[in-house]
Amino acid sequence: MSRSHRLLQLMQCLRDGAGPKTAVSLARELNISARSIHRDIATLREMGAVIDGAAGYGFTLIEDNAIPPLRFTDDELEALVLGLREVQQIGDPDLGLAAGQALIKLQGRLPPRQSHRLKHAVLSAKRFVQPETPGISAARLRKAAWDEMEIRFGYTDVHGAVTHRQARPLGIAYMDRSTVLIAWCLLRQDKRVFRLDRMRDLEVTQTCFRPNRVPMLRDAIEQIRCDIEKTGKEHNSAN
Repeated sequence: MSRSHRLLQLMQCLRDGAGPKTAVSLARELNISARSIHRDIATLREMGAVIDGAAGYGFTLIEDNAIPPLRFTDDELEALVLGLREVQQIGDPDLGLAAGQALIKLQGRLPPRQSHRLKHAVLSAKRFVQPETPGISAARLRKAAWDEMEIRFGYTDVHGAVTHRQARPLGIAYMDRSTVLIAWCLLRQDKRVFRLDRMRDLEVTQTCFRPNRVPMLRDAIEQIRCDIEKTGKEHNSAN
C-alpha cells in the first residue's frame, strides 16, 4: 500500500464520526503499526487537517482544510441522504457498504450546519421486504458491464430449467423484489432480462464489445418500455 493511499484511508477512518480513535485501533483497521499511525497523523496535520487528540487519548478529525466544503441546498442534501440510504437497503453488500462510506465522506466535506443536518436527517428509507440475494458477485458483474466484456453464466428459469448463457451485460436494474441484469443474450440473439438471484457460476470472458454498451442499453430500455405499454394496452382491451 502506497503512503498516499494509506493517508487517504486514515482520513476515511477518522471521518466516520465514531468518536476518538486510538492509534492501536486505527493501526488494526489499516493493518499497519501504531508508530506509522502517529507519523501519518503528524503528516495530515501538516497538510491542514485539524485533528484533536494525542497518544493514549485517541484522535478525532475536527476539520479537513485540505478539502473544500461542498455546497448543496437543504433539499438537495435530503435527496442525497434518502438516495444513499435506499442503496443501503436494496443494494448488494458492496454497494451498501459504498453508500455508507459515501455518507461519511459527505459529512466530512459539508459546512457544519449541513453536516449536522445530514447526520440527523429527517428522511430515511426502509424496506421490509429485501430483494433476493444475488447468486453471483454483483460487483464483478458491474465491472464486466463497465468494461464491456461478454460473460457466461448458468441460469435457472421460473420453471426450474437450467440453461447456460453467454451475454453482453448492458445494465443492472433494482426492482421491488429482485435485481435484474439487462443484457443482449447471444443464445437468443435478443435482449433479455435475467434475475441475479437465478444466475450462477459467473465467468467474465476476454471478448470485448466496446463501444456498443450505451447504445445497446438505450435500445433495450426503449424495447422494454414498448413491451410494457403494449402489454398494458392489451390488458385494457381485454377488460
